[in-house]
Amino acid sequence: MALAESRLARHKETLEAFLAEAYRSEAVDLDDAAPLTGGAIQENWLLDLRIHGGPDAGQKQVVLRTDAASGVAVSRSRAEEFTLLQVAKAAGVLVPEPLWLCEDPAVLGKTFYVMARAEGTAAPHRFTKEPDLGGDRERLAERLGMELAKIHSIQPPREELSFLGEPPAHPALVAIERYRDYLDSLGALSLALEWGLRWCELHAPPSGAAVLVHQDFRTGNYMIDRQGLTAILDWEFCDWGDPMSDIGWFCAKCWRYAQPELEAGGIGSRAAFYRGYADVTGRSLDPQVVAYWEVMAHLRWAVIALQQGERALSGEEDSLELALTGRIYPPGLEGEILRCTEPALWRAAP
Repeated sequence: MALAESRLARHKETLEAFLAEAYRSEAVDLDDAAPLTGGAIQENWLLDLRIHGGPDAGQKQVVLRTDAASGVAVSRSRAEEFTLLQVAKAAGVLVPEPLWLCEDPAVLGKTFYVMARAEGTAAPHRFTKEPDLGGDRERLAERLGMELAKIHSIQPPREELSFLGEPPAHPALVAIERYRDYLDSLGALSLALEWGLRWCELHAPPSGAAVLVHQDFRTGNYMIDRQGLTAILDWEFCDWGDPMSDIGWFCAKCWRYAQPELEAGGIGSRAAFYRGYADVTGRSLDPQVVAYWEVMAHLRWAVIALQQGERALSGEEDSLELALTGRIYPPGLEGEILRCTEPALWRAAP
């Protein structure tokens, strides 16, 4: 897509002025702006820049992230997401460098931020078709476990993350109540989802100390090149919560794509992922607690899929992809919830 055909075209001059000041340059030419695929909630644009003068003079590519036409209720604002990126980078997490935040509506008409471009791809279908992507896949799974552990090293209280509020006393029960409310608001009737919610309510494990949870740490939300991991993406759902929720989300069958036998995100073994996590935290993982959070992951993704479908069906956003998301995914997720909660799979409570 040429810049003239993009939705950023009418803001070209104000965006160039903002970038020129940010780069401390004489001027910045925005040569092209291409929408990046893969973001289901927010808009991401790859910007081709020519910087005239200043310390960064020359050609440069950066990514601009801003709000889509509609969103989901639990998504963080772009200003909050920018702060989360800054905190994560300071904790040693491999993230695209957050460069500048702009909350002035005169520039783009809405809040946005600019970050460095990470090399590689996040497309799950390429992971399956190109086995050399990401280098050694067991090492990749281990590295992802290590990166998640670094995220979980961020604990409350943190003044710069005050917008997250107080950590919940029992994150699982809070989430269950939220999912029920979402289903009610959507008018969605699903006996399988109601069963799953009640089952999770009855089997909720004790919660440990709250940490920063990414809440969308999965294949599709990190970048890899031929050598390995290059960046962890999409921080819009972060909150204080139970660290095992992120482990369960990453390992849930719904995020293994075409490789269901590879239990760590469809790219490696669960053992390698757990090993990387334990190497950083010094703690081993309870398989049954993780299995519980995998059930919660399927419930959560079913609710999100229904919300995505409603964004299209309500007329908020003209998107066939969103409409199909609400139709295609929930039935399979319902089946997986029923399979995972079969009584024979669970030992008697002590």
